[in-house]
Amino acid sequence: MLKLVGNRLVQLVLVLFLLSLMTFILMKLTPGDPVLGMLEADELLVTQADQDALRQELGFEQPVLIQYGQWMAKLLRLDLGDSYFKGKPVLDEIALRLPATLQLAGGALVVMVLIAAPLGLLAARYPGRWPDHLSRILALIGASIPGFWLGLLLIYAFAYKLQLLPSMGTGGIRHMILPSVSLGFSMAATYARLLRAGLLESLSQEYIRAARARGIAEWRILSKHALRAALLPVLTVFGMSIGNLLAGSVVTEVLFSLPGLGSMVMEAIFHRDYPLIQGFVLLTGVFVVAMNLLVDLGYGLLDPRIRYSKRGAI
Repeated sequence: MLKLVGNRLVQLVLVLFLLSLMTFILMKLTPGDPVLGMLEADELLVTQADQDALRQELGFEQPVLIQYGQWMAKLLRLDLGDSYFKGKPVLDEIALRLPATLQLAGGALVVMVLIAAPLGLLAARYPGRWPDHLSRILALIGASIPGFWLGLLLIYAFAYKLQLLPSMGTGGIRHMILPSVSLGFSMAATYARLLRAGLLESLSQEYIRAARARGIAEWRILSKHALRAALLPVLTVFGMSIGNLLAGSVVTEVLFSLPGLGSMVMEAIFHRDYPLIQGFVLLTGVFVVAMNLLVDLGYGLLDPRIRYSKRGAI
């Protein structure tokens, strides 16, 4: 177990280094001038002297490698610098926006579980019958509708026509219902079919037939014995789809005007606020590696055949 955690920490350091290097280089290669954005004026209204003074203040006149080295030195002290546009520390801005993104991600996961678990269980319990066909139809719909289009439909139906739920902003659980459904529905379609396939494979095993021979109720076999093994592939895909969850939150936050990290990074891209973009990318890398570590640890809890020895996972 400790070996696994140590390996993941080493991977985290390598991932952060590569992300920081690629992000820093890409920021330097992107077109546009952040100096003009900071001066909040058109090129014709800003003198060259003003631009040169600000570039010198920010260190843009130095070679790129020196700029990267100085940025990395600050990063090792957990200092991501200051936002060009807002003038605040990047960590403070991330801490301000992070709760809204976590609420959205948590709500989307709740919606995904509430939809995927019943559909997957019913489809596996009655293969080839109407619950299975219903699960396939919903999975096809969820996989076909883009998240932003579903969000627009939800806003039109429940906020504009029925006026049951707010369409934007924050303020309580009611404000998070539509964004969570918009983000979680497409995920639920994928996981429902994945859970069905895992359950059908588990139900064909010898120990399931032995449990049936002992007279154990079918729903008990399905929920207690087969479900545990069926969750392993679901957990694997979940670890790999964390990045998609964060990417989907960007579109959803912009669509529903949520003050989260997604809307923050869109504003940063618009204003060429490189420190904020770099901070978001690094935070995403940390989150993905951490979630994959939790997924690896979850394998041992779901399947007793998996053990973590001194050599790692077996």
